[in-house]
Amino acid sequence: MMDKPLNNRAWFFLIPVLVFVLFSSLIPLMTVVNYSVQDTMGQNNFFYNGIAWFQNLLDPSTDIGGRFASALVRNLIFSFVVLAIELPLGVAAAICIPRHGWRVGATLVLIALPLLIPYTVVGTIWQIFARADIGLLGYVLNHLGIPYNDTQDPTSAWATIVVMDVWHWTGMVALLAYAGLKSIPDAFYQAARIDGAGRWSVFRNIELPKLQKVLVIAVLLRFMGSFMIYTEPSVVTGGGPGESTSFLSLDLVKIALGQVDLGNAAAMSLVYNLITLTICWVFFTVMTQIDRRKDV
Repeated sequence: MMDKPLNNRAWFFLIPVLVFVLFSSLIPLMTVVNYSVQDTMGQNNFFYNGIAWFQNLLDPSTDIGGRFASALVRNLIFSFVVLAIELPLGVAAAICIPRHGWRVGATLVLIALPLLIPYTVVGTIWQIFARADIGLLGYVLNHLGIPYNDTQDPTSAWATIVVMDVWHWTGMVALLAYAGLKSIPDAFYQAARIDGAGRWSVFRNIELPKLQKVLVIAVLLRFMGSFMIYTEPSVVTGGGPGESTSFLSLDLVKIALGQVDLGNAAAMSLVYNLITLTICWVFFTVMTQIDRRKDV
């Protein structure tokens, strides 16, 4: 039996990829790591500072630690709220999308429209739409007797950010769920009709189990998107009123660029990234383990 010759020249095709990863990920990451363990006396003179920035960050009694803890809680609450709304709403929208005919394309385009709008445009639209003086939303709510002012009332600001995110991203969940529903063979529905299963029974016993893997992807994507949200609240509320909508990403930019506190900003960005990766890894591991047990 002859050995198959190896062509090691194929490894040269990986060089562009390695160069791209080096410049786009590794060098910026190592720069942040470098800043997170250094302090400066000005004039671009840096000295080794150990893990002092991380100790400050993880101590809630310090100013930076208190801000980080408060922003982290706001991020977790925001992600939980938007996931709790967008997932069932997206699945419900996917179920309502027609399966055949010209209405399929028209419905999918309408659902995908908010996804095609840039983040800054979305923020500007809602910043104008929600204004209590000239915005349609603020004008209507106040004339209905519902006190609303997203620039002065934290509850109004939170409601505006949540509704804006739901409007922007529920379409993505709906499109993913629709793709999952289209992959279910018609034989499943025919068998359900023969057994006399109702709509709820079909959803619970056929559609929802088949959508599980798609929904895991949707949850991961939306969690990462909502946990790293920056542009929209920055444009709509600027993190206010007060610090009520100042999420981790906004606070990070304020520390890095507003206060030029590079050490604390670098430590905060690393911990922020580590928390995001850890939560995603735990969720993905748990969901895949549950899925494997069902398949056994």
